[in-house]
Amino acid sequence: MNRLFFGDNLPILRERVGDETVDLIYLDPPFNSNATYNVLFKSPAGEKSAAQIEAFDDTWHWNDSAARAFDEAVCGRNSDVSELLRALRAFLKEGDMLAYVSMLAVRLLELHRALKPTGSLYLHCDPVASHYLKLVLDAVFGRGAMLNEVIWQRTNAKGLASRRFARNHDIILSYHKSDKWTWNAGYLPHDLGYVEDFYRFKDADGRQYRLGDLTNPNKDRPNLTYEFLGVTRVWRWTRDRMQKAYEGGLVVQTSPGAVPALKRYLDEQEGTPIGDVWTDIRPVQSGSREALGYPTQKPMALLERILSASSNEGDLVLDPFCGCGTTVHAAEKLNRNWIGVDITHLAVSLIRRRLIDAFPQCQFDVLGAPKDIGGARQLAENDKHQFQLWALSLVEAQPFKGGRKGADGGVDGYLYFKPDGKTTEKAVVSVKGGANVGVSMVRDLIATVEREGAKIGVFLTLEDPTTRMRTEATTAGFYESPLHGKFARIQILTVEDILNGAKPHLPWIDSSVFRKAKRENTTPQGNLDL
Repeated sequence: MNRLFFGDNLPILRERVGDETVDLIYLDPPFNSNATYNVLFKSPAGEKSAAQIEAFDDTWHWNDSAARAFDEAVCGRNSDVSELLRALRAFLKEGDMLAYVSMLAVRLLELHRALKPTGSLYLHCDPVASHYLKLVLDAVFGRGAMLNEVIWQRTNAKGLASRRFARNHDIILSYHKSDKWTWNAGYLPHDLGYVEDFYRFKDADGRQYRLGDLTNPNKDRPNLTYEFLGVTRVWRWTRDRMQKAYEGGLVVQTSPGAVPALKRYLDEQEGTPIGDVWTDIRPVQSGSREALGYPTQKPMALLERILSASSNEGDLVLDPFCGCGTTVHAAEKLNRNWIGVDITHLAVSLIRRRLIDAFPQCQFDVLGAPKDIGGARQLAENDKHQFQLWALSLVEAQPFKGGRKGADGGVDGYLYFKPDGKTTEKAVVSVKGGANVGVSMVRDLIATVEREGAKIGVFLTLEDPTTRMRTEATTAGFYESPLHGKFARIQILTVEDILNGAKPHLPWIDSSVFRKAKRENTTPQGNLDL
């Protein structure tokens, strides 16, 4: 079964992904060289959520967590990685870049272990860190294992051009594990200008062709030296083959005495081989049908090109930083099996919805997050903060200030909606995971809704609310949407309600926050044993 994991990808790789089981790995790890580039979610009003950034905070700063990652990589079985990291530490010192490189190094070692001998890995990064990551990949996979450094032009040049050339590309580094890697060559249609310049001839039936050279560059070939149509040359073909091609209309002589040439038909050519500079795949624009509302969303065409080139139907694709889920979406669409991992509950929840919207019949497991009220109680008992983030993900709410711990003023999360299709409004979400809930908490939420200028408040509780709490909620009255009618201003829902399919009652419009993924027409995959 295809699998979507919530959690830190390092223990998941170690505990849940077997040796040499994965055919293709794509990863696009976040980095703080450009915070806006790595923000995963934002409100329709443009307010940026730090949820993804906060989740990787330890990977961006040198601290105990980064030091542990460094030590694990240095003390591992790959001496090249050990020596490289020691050298980088001497050069970079204990800073953000070393923390980032160390975090990735220990994970790349696990990814290399999980990759089949015929497998490939694609690492998506920006130019700020690419040269360091290339060194790490050389150490992990071995020198000479790099297949390509792909340059993806993700936008037109803009910004800061007054002091340097504008930065408008990402880098994708691809590596193979052995000398027998999966490869399916891809081609682009010939450029129209190229076709006009070279395929200038047409047969009587309208087929376009160009003339190709039939002479042999090796002049010392007596067996291929002969006269044909009055011209003596060292030819590429034997006389018999040349004669058959001539009789078949494939060899032409444009004028008496001219060197015979070969017809190369346009409709028989595969096209222009795809190179390592990709300018034909545009980034996801906010108004495109593909856009789901994720600022860092990668275009499907990008992942489809990678998956088509380096995997086959039925292969297993792994994305350990799956973000908004484009890799697993592309894998499902192209009939690949897949594993996706993300460290935020919100991302996992939204990827799940994306897959269900695009592939209503697809089957996959979501692992690492509570699935029933017993699991919810266990999470609340073990970690109230993670319970809060998980509960917010159930209703697809954005965590307040990225889910950072600390004073929240009664706000745990926000839900956004456009009641008139234009103006963005919000609902405040308050999560309670404790055993004791009371009417004072409802009064606090009413006051918070007023203070925040919100239209609705959602009280999400692990325990059943009391009758007095429900009575107090009704005293807050209703919010009236200009297009959708009345909605209770304070709504109380239990976690069990949500797990059974209940949702906050809001005047949703599909395009208001996160759009539905376009439904795809494919056949779902079967089970997968690791």
